[in-house]
This record gives sequence, structure tokens and C-alpha cells, in this order.
Amino acid sequence: MELTDMDWRDIPSLSALRAFEAAARLNSFSAAARELNVTHAAIAQHVRALEDQFGQALMERSGRKMATTAAGRRLAQDLGEGFGIIAAGVRTLSQARADRPVAVTTTLNFAENWLAPRLAGFWKAHPDLPVTIAPDNAVVDLRRDGFDLAIRYGQGRWPGLEARLLTRAHRIVVAHPDVAARLPVEYSATSPDAIHALTDFAWLPEPTDMEMFTWLRALGADPETMQITRLEANGLVLAAVRSGAGITRQPLAVVQRDLDDGRLVALLEEPESEIAYYSVHNPATISPQARVFLTWLHRAA
Repeated sequence: MELTDMDWRDIPSLSALRAFEAAARLNSFSAAARELNVTHAAIAQHVRALEDQFGQALMERSGRKMATTAAGRRLAQDLGEGFGIIAAGVRTLSQARADRPVAVTTTLNFAENWLAPRLAGFWKAHPDLPVTIAPDNAVVDLRRDGFDLAIRYGQGRWPGLEARLLTRAHRIVVAHPDVAARLPVEYSATSPDAIHALTDFAWLPEPTDMEMFTWLRALGADPETMQITRLEANGLVLAAVRSGAGITRQPLAVVQRDLDDGRLVALLEEPESEIAYYSVHNPATISPQARVFLTWLHRAA
């Protein structure tokens, strides 16, 4: 009979079948209860329920132990084989998952500018643990799409998943040092009017920064009068800004290395908020290998 032809209404409770198989194999309700971490009464109740459903005895007392009847022995043998096949299937799938690379999904910006430059440190510490990175701005279903971890930008609330703060993502306005040198001598990033000294520059927004216009207006600038050029990919934006084409507003985590290495300089920084980059995973299914990568990830941050 094919699995698709099974009528599960004809099959007793799997809990009852597990209880009976254990009791038959161990010849004891008490031993079965200890193995399954339930009470003696629960095992006895399951066995009685099966006997009522089949209309015949499955176990009977033999001295101080329980023994299976002829019908019980046939059922116990079939259950043992069936549960063995299930256990083998689970082991095979678990081993296959353990052998595959740790699969991580994150945004394009974060993968290119934060994660990729740090991966050499991970592989130096864990040379035998393969990792695949899938940059994608789309939100994916971790279980459905086969990912162990996600690194996402947001407020840290994803139902059913565990999210841990990885690095703050407040945004910062940056430019090439040669561009910054064109600012007035008296320019101060902490001045309430700092934004007005920046409106004459060419702006190249980060493509997913949907709040930039609102932010500019809140500071007293008029985006309609500014030179704003949109590019489709943030890699293009950063390449242009690194070459001195203009200024951009980016998550600090994305441009931190550029700032540290002097390729870019900070012109204006917004206050921190709960918007940040978080590691996200399903705590019930995370593999030991993925947990190693997760631990390294937070240390790197």
C-alpha cells in the first residue's frame, strides 16, 4: 500500500503504539514508562486502549513480568520494524543536514560590506566548517527555503524566531575625504544647521533608504531643491561615493570599514534607534554547526 493510500483514521494513536512497542520489547510496563518518561499508569492505559480497539488481548501477566500474546507479538514485531525505518530515515536526514554547509541569508548591503570582509576570520578559526552566504533583500522563510540563519534589518521582532541584536544600524552621512574638504571651515556635524551645508552636494541614496526624504525635511532641508541621483544597487552607490561623486546616507555597519580605513569620512550621524541588524534563527532546529557560526558572528560584531 502506498503512503498516499493510507487512511490515518484506521491507525491508532502513535503514542499508544509507542507505549505498547516499548512494553512488549521490555516485558514491563514500568520499564517502558521509564524509557518514555511517562507514568506506569499511562503505559497501561495505552495498552488497554489498543486492546479495546483491536478486540483482543495484546499483553498478559506472566509471573512478575508482562508478556505478549500471539497477536501482541505480531504487532510488536511490525511496530519494531516500522519504528526502525522511521529512526533510520530521521538519522539519514539529520546526517545529511549535518554534512551540508551552514546556509545564511542576509541583505546585499550587509553581505558585501560587513559580513564578507570578516569571513576570512571565521574560516581561519573553523577551516573545516563550510558556509554559504545567500545575499537577498527579500524576506525568506528559513525552514521552507533551507536556511539555518538570517541576518536582517529591522526592529528585532519576527514571530516564532529568536532574534539577537548583532550591530546597530543607525545611519550616517559619509563622503570621500576630498569631498568633505570642500565644506566650510566652520562646518560642525553637531550643529543644528549642519544639514544645510550638505544640500549643495550631489546625494546618492542607499536604494532601500525609504526614509531619507522624511529625514531631510525633519532637519529643515528641501529634497526637491537638491541634486539626488538614485542608483539601483548599493554597491554602485558606494563605488561612486568612494570615488568622490557625492555623499550618501548609509547604515553605520555598512560603511564602518571605509571609515576605519579612511576611504570615507563621516559628515553627519543620526541618533541610535531600535532599528538594527539582528541574527535570526529557529531555536528548535538550529544545528550544532550553525550554532558555531552564530557564536562567531556575535563575537565578530
